[in-house]
Amino acid sequence: MQSTDLGNKESGKIWHRKPSPATRDGIIVNIIHSTSDYHPKVLRFLNVAFDGSGDCLIAGDHQGNIYVFDLHGNRFNLVQRTAQACTALAFNLRRKSEFLVALADYSIKCFDTVTKELVSWMRGHESSVFSISVHASGRYAITTSSDTAQLWDLDTFQRKRKLNIRQSVGIQKVFFLPLSNTIISCFKDNSIFAWECDTLFCKYQLPAPPESSSILYKVFAVTRDGRILAAGGKSNHLHLWCLEATQLFRIIQMPTKVRAIRHLEFLPDSFDAGSNQVLGVLSQDGIMRFVNIQTCKLLFEIGSLDEGISSSVISPHGRYIASVMENGSLNIYSVQALTHEINKPPPPLVKVIEDLPKNKLSSSDLKMKITSGRVQQPAKSREGKIQTRILKQDLMGNFENKENELSDGLNKKRLQILLKGYGEYPTKYRMFIWRSLLQLPENHTAFSSLIDKGTHVAFLNLQKKYPIKSRKLLRVLQRTLSALAHWSAIFSDTPYLPLLAFPFVKLFQNNQLICFEVVATLIINWCQYWFEYFPNPPINILSMIENVLAFHDKELLQHFIDHDVTSQLYAWPLLETVFSEVLTREEWLKLFDNIFSNHPSFLLMTVVAYNICSRSPLLHCTLKDDFEYFFHHRNNLDISVVIREVYHLMEITPAHIHPESELEVFVALTKGQYPVFNQYPKFIVDYQTQERERIRNDELDYLRERQTVEDMQAEVDQQRVKDEAWYQKQELLRKAEETRREMLLQEEEKIVEQRQRLAAVKRELKIKEIQLQDAARRRFLKLQQDQREMELQRLDDEIERKVQMRDREIASTAKDLEMRHLELETQKRLYEKNLTKNQEAVAKAIQEDADAYRRKVDLEDHMFHKVIEADQTQSRETQKWKEAEEKDFHLKSEKKASALSDASRKWFLKQEMSAALEHAENPFIQEARRLQNEQVASSCFPRTSRLNDISEMGSSAQISLNRKTEWDGMEQNLIKKVRNLRQRLTAQARNRCQTPHLLAT
Repeated sequence: MQSTDLGNKESGKIWHRKPSPATRDGIIVNIIHSTSDYHPKVLRFLNVAFDGSGDCLIAGDHQGNIYVFDLHGNRFNLVQRTAQACTALAFNLRRKSEFLVALADYSIKCFDTVTKELVSWMRGHESSVFSISVHASGRYAITTSSDTAQLWDLDTFQRKRKLNIRQSVGIQKVFFLPLSNTIISCFKDNSIFAWECDTLFCKYQLPAPPESSSILYKVFAVTRDGRILAAGGKSNHLHLWCLEATQLFRIIQMPTKVRAIRHLEFLPDSFDAGSNQVLGVLSQDGIMRFVNIQTCKLLFEIGSLDEGISSSVISPHGRYIASVMENGSLNIYSVQALTHEINKPPPPLVKVIEDLPKNKLSSSDLKMKITSGRVQQPAKSREGKIQTRILKQDLMGNFENKENELSDGLNKKRLQILLKGYGEYPTKYRMFIWRSLLQLPENHTAFSSLIDKGTHVAFLNLQKKYPIKSRKLLRVLQRTLSALAHWSAIFSDTPYLPLLAFPFVKLFQNNQLICFEVVATLIINWCQYWFEYFPNPPINILSMIENVLAFHDKELLQHFIDHDVTSQLYAWPLLETVFSEVLTREEWLKLFDNIFSNHPSFLLMTVVAYNICSRSPLLHCTLKDDFEYFFHHRNNLDISVVIREVYHLMEITPAHIHPESELEVFVALTKGQYPVFNQYPKFIVDYQTQERERIRNDELDYLRERQTVEDMQAEVDQQRVKDEAWYQKQELLRKAEETRREMLLQEEEKIVEQRQRLAAVKRELKIKEIQLQDAARRRFLKLQQDQREMELQRLDDEIERKVQMRDREIASTAKDLEMRHLELETQKRLYEKNLTKNQEAVAKAIQEDADAYRRKVDLEDHMFHKVIEADQTQSRETQKWKEAEEKDFHLKSEKKASALSDASRKWFLKQEMSAALEHAENPFIQEARRLQNEQVASSCFPRTSRLNDISEMGSSAQISLNRKTEWDGMEQNLIKKVRNLRQRLTAQARNRCQTPHLLAT
């Protein structure tokens, strides 16, 4: 078993070596999806669905990653990331690349696997969608949730109908019947209804199940032909309903290990015509058991207790089973591998019990036991003994019934008895029985050499004559016909060979070797003497049919003769198409079960029996077209009746007209190489081949010449087309130029009109702009005027306020001046008193100093005089000089004393004046300082001068009063100037207001 981890890859191969699933488990590949993040984990797959072909499937995990797996091309691709878990999938839409996915947010989305884009988004459910059923045409879809089911049109993605029910009932499942226009709705109360899709008319309702086996249905499955409905639930019983008869016809009890059924699905078969016989039952233990609903036998199982299955889906053609495991991985099973043991051919009915040595072998020593059942389960008689029979040998060592023994251990006589009893072979073993009856050699090498020769020239254009929709079927038919033509030259010229081989090609399209050998065996045995009158129909064969018909139904033959209907009309169309035009698939298979099991003459007798069984409608036909239509279309005829009539004719037909006497017995194809087929007029075929070769050569010459002429004609046509195109181009250019000129003129006129309109608009805008400017100017002037008036008002208020302040200041200043004058007078008197005292003290001190100095000088003079008197001899000039120096020193001392006294007086006056002037107002500060300076300066003069200064201060006060009078005059002048300014501004404003009125007029 191979295992593939998707990881973070968006595409890649599913398996890296060719899968070889074991018969035990049948697993082709196990697919897991793990992430390589910081914490690695496995992403669980939740749902899976196959497409219509069965070779591709989609699977979604719980994180919303949806992958497409192409099992035929061994590729997988990540097609969508929905970012939320998917609850249901559907991949069998009409547009093959689209699929539906139901998401956890209760919405349904449609995506395209090729473009990976969102096609549509459908909303309407209020709970999780757990089922999506698509109509056989792919146009409609039904989505089912627990509370409602909705019908959608997939062409418009619009909701057509909605099924609402009571919450107490609940929906189990709503789905389409396969290949039908019927909708089945199953509810939780076990009621099952069938509705017509278009009208939603209730067709029928299934009755309630019997009380002895009453179960609540949970899961359902329907056969492909829509005839049988299987239902199960929490029980080991399965109910099988016949939908045509609307009744329960079978109850199957599963093994005791099964306590509940989780999923049901029928296993399709290519040869069961939709009446599926094998049902897959997934139980609660995770094991899916496949049982035959007819024999009630368990065929095989998938899954185990350790690796249980969560859900499972089977491909439409029944080749693959995709199962989502309980561990989150995805397993792909091969049905062929699982059914290999079941589909094995039955063991030989003859079994060698004991094989003695060759030297002891005699006619009485070879014993074989024949059982009524298979070797694996031998049937015993009531006494518990096995019946035995001894087969004797003749002298040549061959058995008496050797002609009835087939290569695979089957017995032809027993097969014929089985065929007569049941009318046909079992569908499952039909192909095996045919291969045994026809004793096909399966010459792979010889067939490969025929295929390697390629497609025969006679069938190169087969599709034009026979337009087959399936390209695969056309390719297989072309290869088979080419191999027949390479095997024998006549088949390249046989016009009805495609009609003869087509039903076998369609049946064996997956095994071209078997298809070729079946057709070749049919031609050699059942088409004997068909080519003796080539290219005409086989007149000898048609004569045999006519003789037999004349013997058994003269009236019908006479009716044919009366209406000019020959055997080429009532027999040859049936032979050349081997009844494929007049029979259905099931009828045709049933007929050829009998044809291959009997003598080659059985085919000719079938033609006679078909006419005899259809004698009633044929006798009512009078027109030749009616006869032609009858033998080329299906008719209301029971093939079982025809086969019984054929056996009757085979028994009662006289030997002299019986085709068996004319036709040879069955001869199988030889092993290794195919036999030479030359049962045709070789000269006609050679002549036709030569003629055809000549015609082909002439045709090739003609084709070459025609090709040359066509090339020349093509060149001429091309040149003519170029010329016409050039002229047309020139004409178009001319017309375009005229059109452009007209357009330019129109555009110019439009531009002129637009310019005029624009000029008018500009004029209007200019006028509006002027008006707006004028209005803005008037508004601005008014604003300025208001502002100036406000400013004037403010100035008036300010002047008035200042005048009042000035008056108050003058009054207070006058009072201050009076007070200051009094203070100054008081201070002056105090200063004079202090100054007098100080001067007297200084003078006294100076006088004392001078007296002391004088006494000192006198003392020194006295002493000096004494010295002089003692030294009378000194000159008198020296004495006089000393006296002068003493006088000079005395004067300097007096000056120094007076300077010190003046400095002390000035400092004192300065301090007193600064303290007194701090209380004075600003207008009088300078005056006070001046007075201070004058007082300081006057301190250097005698006392009489200081008294004069005090009188001068009184005069300065008088000067201040004079200045007050000057200020009053200046105030009056300022008020006069303000009035003049106001009058001038008013006059200007009036002039400006009158100017716009004049402009407007």
